[in-house]
Amino acid sequence: MLGLELVVVIGVALVACGALARRYPIAPAILLVLVGVGIGFVPALRRAELPPEAVLLVFLPALLYWESLTTSLREIRKNLRTIVLASTALVLATAAAVAVVAHWLGLDWGPAWVLGAALAPTDATAVGVLARDLPRRTVTVLKAESLVNDGTALVLYGLAVGFTVGEESLSGWHVSWLLVVSYVGGILAGVVVALLSWQTRRLLDDPMLDGIAMLVTPFAAFLLADLVEASGVLAVVTCGLVMSQVAPRITGALTRQLAIPFWALSTTVLSSALFVLVGISAQSAVRELDSTTLRRAGLDILVVTAVVIGVRWAWLYTTPYVIRLLDRRPAQRLRRVAARQRTVNAIAGFRGAVSLAAALAVPPTLSSGAPFPDRDLIVLIAAGVIVLTLLQALLLPAIVRFARLPADTGVAEERQLAETFALEAALDALEDTAEHLGSHERVVERVRHELTKRRDILAATGSDGDPVVQHDDQHTALSLALIGTQRAALLELRDTQRIDDIVLRQVQAVLDAEEVRLLRSTPLDG
Repeated sequence: MLGLELVVVIGVALVACGALARRYPIAPAILLVLVGVGIGFVPALRRAELPPEAVLLVFLPALLYWESLTTSLREIRKNLRTIVLASTALVLATAAAVAVVAHWLGLDWGPAWVLGAALAPTDATAVGVLARDLPRRTVTVLKAESLVNDGTALVLYGLAVGFTVGEESLSGWHVSWLLVVSYVGGILAGVVVALLSWQTRRLLDDPMLDGIAMLVTPFAAFLLADLVEASGVLAVVTCGLVMSQVAPRITGALTRQLAIPFWALSTTVLSSALFVLVGISAQSAVRELDSTTLRRAGLDILVVTAVVIGVRWAWLYTTPYVIRLLDRRPAQRLRRVAARQRTVNAIAGFRGAVSLAAALAVPPTLSSGAPFPDRDLIVLIAAGVIVLTLLQALLLPAIVRFARLPADTGVAEERQLAETFALEAALDALEDTAEHLGSHERVVERVRHELTKRRDILAATGSDGDPVVQHDDQHTALSLALIGTQRAALLELRDTQRIDDIVLRQVQAVLDAEEVRLLRSTPLDG
């Protein structure tokens, strides 16, 4: 019954933490970590463990794929150099700095590099949850960095673990070859699976089957990359980015209505459960520590956390100036970010599930059969650093105010452009389409009236007191109220046994679709 009890506890925690986060200025992720720590004090629940393989092979592909599908490829292209440097060179610099400090604190070089590689990548889930309200460019850079840097870090991690265990020999050529295979193989695997998924889904006309094909895609990409010993993370991210461009051409409205809520809910639950797991693992690591004292381990956590955070700040306040010296193009000058604004990127270097899974996946023994050196300390330091970096989210609102980020009106402006352009295209094609379909003249006039009304509403957006907007607001309010009346009437019919529950659900679905349409009809509503 342990699994069932834990599911109920975590489910209640998700609802409670979400409700608290809406009332108080604290990120739900932090509350969930505290819940996980609290669960660790319950003897009946502390035995619950999630295998690291489950995080890397089940949770990670789904979460990375959804983040890739919902990010902005255009912004990634614009900021490609920044993203590539942060997801490779910054990862290497962070891993090296942590390894040097960990060795200074007493770890052998092998375990020190294992710890450094585990803590080097930022976490896509944490960034997506904690930084979602930042301007589009900032969020895109942070998300793209965290999506790609896992690949670099996991290659370093595999090398460090293999070297420490005694199964890997290191040389410059060997490391370079593994990185090339990891990146190139991962990207190719992602492209291949994306193309196969695209061609397969083009042939499907059943929304349920299309949704299942979409669900399988990230796991297939990860599997293919793993078979050729490439980066599964990069395969999933590449696959998601490719599908984000081709899927709108092949995905029908019914599939989107089915898939998008499913993915949004599923990834929210998965990411929230991972934050709870971080808390449980942190508490468990404290209990299982036996290679050193808790006081010394606490000091190690603080020192390593300072290094992880400090390297990121140093990177963001040195490399931009080097790039400016080397690249003086006018276009590049327009992309520059002020020093004050870079504080947001600096503080958003959250660590999360990948770092935790890597620490927990450290093998218990070496190839000789001896215990892996300081494994318990590695797990504790990793869990502690994750918690402390997540706590930076408490400072994020103040840092955003300090940074004075410019207002991001680009999304709203582009949405208005998109809706207006689409409406104009429909109006231009109305006559020819009506003639092709043989539509009656009254039908044509009715459709023209609806399209024209919607265009006028968009044109009046932002004009306070405009009669067109006021009329539309009143129409929406009245329609929503009458939908509520219709629902009450349906329930009365069902309660008096005049209609069946099946009929109730069918008619409710129609009313629900109309209500959602009205609620989303407000121009530029996020």
